[in-house]
Amino acid sequence: MQHARRYDAKMDAKAADEVALLQAAGVLAAGSSVVEMGAGTGQFALAAAEVCERVVAVDVSPVMLARLVEKLDRSDLSNVEVIEAGFLTYEHRGEPADVVYSRFALHHLPDFWQAIALRRIADLLRPGGVLRLSDVVYSFEPADAEWCIEAWITETIGPDVERGWSRAEVAEHVRDEHSTFTWLLEPMIERAGLEITDATYSTSRMLAQYLCRKP
Repeated sequence: MQHARRYDAKMDAKAADEVALLQAAGVLAAGSSVVEMGAGTGQFALAAAEVCERVVAVDVSPVMLARLVEKLDRSDLSNVEVIEAGFLTYEHRGEPADVVYSRFALHHLPDFWQAIALRRIADLLRPGGVLRLSDVVYSFEPADAEWCIEAWITETIGPDVERGWSRAEVAEHVRDEHSTFTWLLEPMIERAGLEITDATYSTSRMLAQYLCRKP
């Protein structure tokens, strides 16, 4: 549980900004339903629950979900369902979702399973529904990998290691997880049956954010 609390301290999901973006896109409103894949400690799920009808917070980590339940117990919210599952095991019940939200979670799967996961996400969205996807996605060329990754590690750890990520933690992400290139992920999104309506890449060329709509 201490790890989950530390995660909250060093990872700001900018949940209010994300809620405002989805409201401006016309897909998040009083009657909307949202599924968050990789909900973690629930920063976005709790913010979305303030403005919509139903939020399903999905995560594979019982520790992270326990922290989310702790927060829910201290709130007045009654419209958040907490489910221990993942991209490949979550089974949606009820009406199709208006929004699927995922932040820094899809990269835990290799490319093959990312493609399957994106297809499953498309299946649980209503026509016109939106996937909001933010992740570590590389928009650099392979030849530039060494210096781009080193610059990102240096920027990410920042001057205050105690409050942020350590070099070892960031390096472990690159070494052991499955972040991929934009030119691999974006065709996967489209082959899943989603249209990329907006794509934003960080100046570090290490992060990407997508707004994808189901026709």
